[in-house]
Amino acid sequence: MQTIQSIAATAVVGAGYMGGGIAQVLALHGYGVALGDVDGEIAERSRVRLVNQARDFEARGLLPAGAADTIAGNLTAAASIEEAVSTADYVAEAVPEDRVIKADILGRISAAAPAGAVIASNTSAIPIGELAAAVSNPERFLGVHWMNPAPFIPGVELIPGPQTAPGVMDLAEELIRSLGKTPARVADTPGFVANRLQFALYKEAARIVEEGVAAPSQIDAVVSSTFGFRLALFGPFAIGDMAGLDVYESSYRTLEKAYGERFSPPAALTSTVEEGNLGLKTGRGFLDIDPASRDDLVAYRDSAYARLSQLRAELGQAPGL
Repeated sequence: MQTIQSIAATAVVGAGYMGGGIAQVLALHGYGVALGDVDGEIAERSRVRLVNQARDFEARGLLPAGAADTIAGNLTAAASIEEAVSTADYVAEAVPEDRVIKADILGRISAAAPAGAVIASNTSAIPIGELAAAVSNPERFLGVHWMNPAPFIPGVELIPGPQTAPGVMDLAEELIRSLGKTPARVADTPGFVANRLQFALYKEAARIVEEGVAAPSQIDAVVSSTFGFRLALFGPFAIGDMAGLDVYESSYRTLEKAYGERFSPPAALTSTVEEGNLGLKTGRGFLDIDPASRDDLVAYRDSAYARLSQLRAELGQAPGL
């Protein structure tokens, strides 16, 4: 099977909060988007809602001037899912996170879409290989995992299934970059990367509450104003390399003594430290940071943290929290 070589016409199936946001981003960047949902009436209501929401975003300065008119001009509501995907080069499936529902909708999409159309599932955690069983010509199928709210969160995970063609991955990555987003290719494992990390943190936070160490509001204050603050700008490996991996290993030893094996230092960390690669201070860690860039990186970090602190002060406390 020959997949399409470029993307112009798109469809979004499931025009709720998540799918609607994806449709807005596609439409804003010049792609024609057909909305498919339970029926044409629901799809039309979604279209109206998304245009009105875009006008509100524009009025608040969250989208550029003219964005709402651009989105309105590129969004159409289809009478059915089959009609929505019938001429699409790229289909984003964004129905509820339920294996049975997704399998049913993906089967309908793959039967009605052009044979070479790329089909992307916005699943948060279901393995792509499992969903691929419902798709004809599964070499054109992949996971494209957006995070809420789609118009404003820059990262998107790209997940190949066992039969996904390399060219399909390349085309999806090109599309995501054209939308101003940051794609990351990850392997097909449950939860992928974002949710595996996110839910690991949530579980430990819940355990801290259960142990009576701190209240939920205090845990949120700690996370959002300490390491979570840094995570707005850098990933965990960059932060670790800047802090010093020997410091990390030593901290793990202390935690392991208190909490047991679940906090034992990862083998990859231990071996890296044993090799003398401690991060920024030795020039290598998990990331190969060019020693010539060290001073510039530290200056960037300090400036970025200062500006983020200023932004937080300007925004003030989130309402209701």
